[in-house]
Amino acid sequence: MEPSADELKKVLTDVRAEVAKVIIGQEEAVTAALIAIFTNHHALVEGVPGIAKTLLVRTLARVLGCEFSRIQFTPDLMPSDITGTNVFDFHKNEFTLVKGPVFTSFLLADEINRAPAKTQAALLQAMQERRVTIDRDTLELDENFTVFATQNPIEYEGTYPLPEAQKDRFMLKIRMDCPGRDHELTLAQRMLGADAPERTLDAGAVRAVLPPGQLTRFRAALEGIFVREEILGYMVDVVRATREHESILVGAGPRATQALLLACRARAVIHGRDYVSPDDVKSLATMVLEHRLILRPEYEIEGHTTPEVVQSILQEVAVPR
Repeated sequence: MEPSADELKKVLTDVRAEVAKVIIGQEEAVTAALIAIFTNHHALVEGVPGIAKTLLVRTLARVLGCEFSRIQFTPDLMPSDITGTNVFDFHKNEFTLVKGPVFTSFLLADEINRAPAKTQAALLQAMQERRVTIDRDTLELDENFTVFATQNPIEYEGTYPLPEAQKDRFMLKIRMDCPGRDHELTLAQRMLGADAPERTLDAGAVRAVLPPGQLTRFRAALEGIFVREEILGYMVDVVRATREHESILVGAGPRATQALLLACRARAVIHGRDYVSPDDVKSLATMVLEHRLILRPEYEIEGHTTPEVVQSILQEVAVPR
């Protein structure tokens, strides 16, 4: 029997409580990560070093009963380092497949823009189809396969910007900002004792809320979230406005509309509702659209940013009652 929206809400509440044992603050980032996971999509995570990007994904994997792998992207990383390769076994006199780190549930692609395009492209098929092809053999990935790709927002020297086709495969762009004073003070105090965040996770103090294999079952509960026709039209109008705005060179495609719809349904459950509201659209529009837009050069020179443009679009599009 499929779980109800109330059961999913309880699971999400328990997940957030367990994650809070390790991750101090960052409530918005945790919510966005859960939205990506429970809608079976991928997310870009942007933040300065030391902001707990890796720790967040590791913690979520532990709490949701999923496997975790990490790839440090570097200029010399090869596609086979991600997907795996066939290696000749002299003892057996045959080739044996050595699977790469992509064969997992949650994959952290750390500093994905450090690797060249051909290596970044190794993730394209995996992200879109959840399968990889190695030496003409196509292998299925875990049904919960989710990529969290990180980028450092302050250093672009020696990087390879993600192509538009790959950025469009990420449902959300999650920004992790530096914590406020109270949260940073709490972190400093915990570092003096035995309950430092990473020690808490490694010591097994964080329990798994879902047993292995149950994540897929709970995703079905999102289908029961009601979306009014007016709200659906509002989402479509917001996305279409990005293609006509004077400051945008390349707007968002239909995949952005689909992503915004799914994300809003997940946010509604997290906030204890069985329906999508205009506030869901307003809260998630920037995360869904920001990385999909290309501003005109003259507007970038003037200092305009994509989040600002998205917010201006939200003010221009009529909100349904």
